[in-house]
Amino acid sequence: MRELLASLSLAPQNIGAFGAVPYPSTDPASIVVRSPIDGQELAQITPAGDAEYNQVVHDAQQTFEKWRYVPAPRRGDVVRQIANALRQKKQALGRLISLEIGKIIAEGEGEVQEAIDIADFAVGLSRQLYGLSMHSERPAHRMYEQWHPLGAVGVISAFNFPVAVWAWNAMIAAVCGDTLVWKPAQIGSLCALATHKICSQIAADNGFPGLFGLVIGDGALLGQNMAADKRLPLISATASCSVGRSVAEQVARRFGRSLLELGGNNAVIVLKDADLDMAVRSTLFGAVGTAGQRCTSTRRVLIEREIEADFVTRLSAAYKQVRIGNPLEKGTLMGPLINERAVAAYLEAVAKAKAQGAEIIYGGEIAKNMASDLYVLPTIIRAAHDLPIMQEETFAPILYVVVVKDLDEALALNNDVAQGLSSAIFTSSLQSAEKFLSAAGSDCGIANVNLGTSGAEIGGAFGGEKETGGGRESGSDCWKQYMRRQTNTINWSNELPLAQGIAFE
Repeated sequence: MRELLASLSLAPQNIGAFGAVPYPSTDPASIVVRSPIDGQELAQITPAGDAEYNQVVHDAQQTFEKWRYVPAPRRGDVVRQIANALRQKKQALGRLISLEIGKIIAEGEGEVQEAIDIADFAVGLSRQLYGLSMHSERPAHRMYEQWHPLGAVGVISAFNFPVAVWAWNAMIAAVCGDTLVWKPAQIGSLCALATHKICSQIAADNGFPGLFGLVIGDGALLGQNMAADKRLPLISATASCSVGRSVAEQVARRFGRSLLELGGNNAVIVLKDADLDMAVRSTLFGAVGTAGQRCTSTRRVLIEREIEADFVTRLSAAYKQVRIGNPLEKGTLMGPLINERAVAAYLEAVAKAKAQGAEIIYGGEIAKNMASDLYVLPTIIRAAHDLPIMQEETFAPILYVVVVKDLDEALALNNDVAQGLSSAIFTSSLQSAEKFLSAAGSDCGIANVNLGTSGAEIGGAFGGEKETGGGRESGSDCWKQYMRRQTNTINWSNELPLAQGIAFE
């Protein structure tokens, strides 16, 4: 452990000294970082108070005054250097993610790879921040639009992706000319600290030490401060639906912008013409990966009656082969839940499902003979279509299987939840696939055919509708959220004609 922290410039004896930000903290209460794997204390972090927060925002504002004038391709070169630095630290940072969050090593390193991929994407984007040119109705006039950076962007991230989600925002915002103020979840703060040191060192080497700011402290208080802070024109928040609603309301009061990526209650539709082997494998990863603690985790399977029994038999057999245990060990497929509250929510959801008449097919209890009580069995529940608990997102490996009579009923149930993040269908029918993808099909921001709900590929816009918040991150034209649009008209004649043929003389 000591060697790992040292390799990430987080030697244990230094953590309390520099705290969560490069200033002495006025708050004597330390944040104790423990691993969910076995409860081991990893570090203590000095939290940031009001003074540190204001200093970080001030530094971000001051840096923005210079950074916005740097040509975008040059900004992209700084991000290119960050990508290379992350490549060098991929194994160590991935291991730290596993230690602090409980992900298996493959997922920890995969998360760092996501940060690298979005940095590479942003490098190319730095030469493609295109505006449009338009034809004016007035002679000798030229119209066009251009995009300018916003300023210091606030990023509020969740525990389950302590590196990648910040990078989705930060790498794009940086090439757009913005600076960053980051408030990670307290759980995951050590990963955030390591990532911050890697990226801010590159920024400092290029003359911009205030490009990336980090504040770790009282999560609710810092989040409220950021949402209400007029110095932060955009707040990007990855959180629960309730937290996201609070952020959106506070930001709207000051006419700021919010980019929200909130909860998901994601369904997979399996039709009788589906490849069941593919559907089972994909559902297994979607429901069990990261111990069900992804916003894109598969929560529901909507399956035609003719194949339900076969599917459940195959899926149950696969669940029994899932190796649960230390995520640092080779062969482990599922680690622990993040904390005791997550376990309590898991047990409560299982109890509610039973009370509401559902059948527990597999799991539903704490795993035995583990290093702690944070390990649970992945759970399959056979449910009626109107089971109330299915309307809730439980951040745990619980999967509800619901029989449907046809695609129309499956689509209705897919859409009959408050969230609208990810969805999928397994079918060999072109007509069924196209109906699922049509305007009358899935109402989610992500709709996949013959692959599952979980996982995001850099390049596509990530996010969802309804109570998922409507935000989009990562690829496509998401860069426009980090910039402001300006329409320009240039008159290069000696006349002053008005639009719409108006004469005012």
